[in-house]
Amino acid sequence: MADSGDHKARQEMLDLWRVYRTTKEMCRDRGYNVLPEECNISFDDFARKFGTESGQIARGQMNFSTIPSEDMVRKYTPPATPKVPHPEPAIGTLWVEFNADENIGMKNLREFITHLQNGSYYSGIMIVVKPLSGMAMRGIRGAQQLSGGSGPKGGIEVFLEQDLKINITKHELVPTHLLLSTEEKAQLLKRYRLKETQLPRIQVTDPVAKYYGLRRGQVVKIIRKSETAGRYASYRWAI
Repeated sequence: MADSGDHKARQEMLDLWRVYRTTKEMCRDRGYNVLPEECNISFDDFARKFGTESGQIARGQMNFSTIPSEDMVRKYTPPATPKVPHPEPAIGTLWVEFNADENIGMKNLREFITHLQNGSYYSGIMIVVKPLSGMAMRGIRGAQQLSGGSGPKGGIEVFLEQDLKINITKHELVPTHLLLSTEEKAQLLKRYRLKETQLPRIQVTDPVAKYYGLRRGQVVKIIRKSETAGRYASYRWAI
């Protein structure tokens, strides 16, 4: 029985190590400042850093914050106009939390929002063991109202640990996705004389779109490999 328990604890530790690495890679791929060694942390280093004397992983110690890179800030800053000569970027510091609770309800959500408010975080990601209750999911979609209008400007995202054990963007069939800035999007539409609604679409709930944190209205450039052309690009409008 002891061996079975040890095996289960080690497997959970391995799973959380994979989840942690994928989460760091996801933040890096979105454009946040994440160091290579954070994405490539070894299992032994992970166990030493977050392990407890009982052989478990303290999820609360895995929490982290990260700031956007200069390139990410550029992409999320709307063009200047006469009325708004110095526009604010629609991005900021991100808080990532690994929640160990089996059941996440409104109480957990309110505590999470309060933490984001107190820390002046622009947005938050909560990584959970099991799916949230229906009420909690509705609360996330209405986080601003739930917090009296002072919730995180960038909203809240939720991921299941199970979905982050593997980085789906590393699969050979998943092409490279590059977010266009507002200016780049405008240039694309002007070049091809298109309206954004004429572009092929991608749902923001699509697993890859969710990985990159795509927002409605954004356009992503998708680069695929071709046996004849080498590489070719297409574009998708997030809805």
